[in-house]
Amino acid sequence: MRALLSGYYGKGNGGDEALLATLLQMLPPHVKPVVLSGNPQQTSEFYGVEAHERMSILSILQALRSCDALIWGGGSLIQDATSALNPFYYGGMMTLAQKMGLKTIAWAQGIGPVKRPVTRWLASQTFGHCTKVSVRDRASAAMLADWQIPCLLAPDPVWALEAKPVPGLWDLPAPRVALTLRSHPQLTEARLANLTRALIDFQKATQTFILLLPFQHQDLDIAQGIHAQLKDVSQIMFLEEPQLLKGVFRGVEMAIGMRLHSLIMAASEGCRCFALSYDPKINRLMEDLDMPGWDLSTLPENSNLIGKTWLEYYANGDPLSPETIQSLVDRALMHRDVLRDALRT
Repeated sequence: MRALLSGYYGKGNGGDEALLATLLQMLPPHVKPVVLSGNPQQTSEFYGVEAHERMSILSILQALRSCDALIWGGGSLIQDATSALNPFYYGGMMTLAQKMGLKTIAWAQGIGPVKRPVTRWLASQTFGHCTKVSVRDRASAAMLADWQIPCLLAPDPVWALEAKPVPGLWDLPAPRVALTLRSHPQLTEARLANLTRALIDFQKATQTFILLLPFQHQDLDIAQGIHAQLKDVSQIMFLEEPQLLKGVFRGVEMAIGMRLHSLIMAASEGCRCFALSYDPKINRLMEDLDMPGWDLSTLPENSNLIGKTWLEYYANGDPLSPETIQSLVDRALMHRDVLRDALRT
């Protein structure tokens, strides 16, 4: 059986690559993956899979004709916050696959925000005709329930991604704290400056070594700017292999992050996590795990307050218990069961 995997793959985003790596890890052994990618050659070489250009209509049509199933491969694919075209790209492909008679699976979806009526209609139609649907948060499950579409609710599958040890990590000074920031309109120059001043004070007080972890090339400028002010006590680690990216957090005491999957990876490896939210999906994770943090839009203007808050959490905060982590991993593996049920020969 051949399954076409569609997501934001091959675009250099650590979170989306982690979803692809986890999906490939969870696929039944009798299923051959075919991946739509922004960089087919790199994806093919990196994962050892057949890959095609994700924005070529001809490539998509040929791939669909050669496959038995289409899988929306995790993440916030159906949303109109970053682009009004996103839902039409993914929804159009799913509709076409359904009309061609393929099995269609919406896998580990985080639906929304969907603000436009046409987006909501398209989402309800495409999800409603899927063979199987799984979602990663309660808000997405509630939306599908409103549309009377059955689904499985389970934690983000990256909880269950198999991590790898990072060469050289244990040679770096300890204890270590990881920081993952990304460019975003809510991360203004003033807020970034406040966070950087707070991090400098925090580092001096704790004598920790700061790991700056860009999850995407566009995050590098921010990491380099912070590293310039913490030259001898920080290092930028740009890791493209998702299993290594997750493995970094095995050697980290605390993680401060904007990116959803940086927080999931860190929490799953037993780190204390502090969130900086720019998106409802981060707030959902904070609520589910009782994770401390701030919305960037209401970030304190006083860098001393930010630093003291981090210091207090570093000294007295607790990571998730091993039992809680194992429970989340076990439940995340329910997304694997959805694939097995839908892709039976």
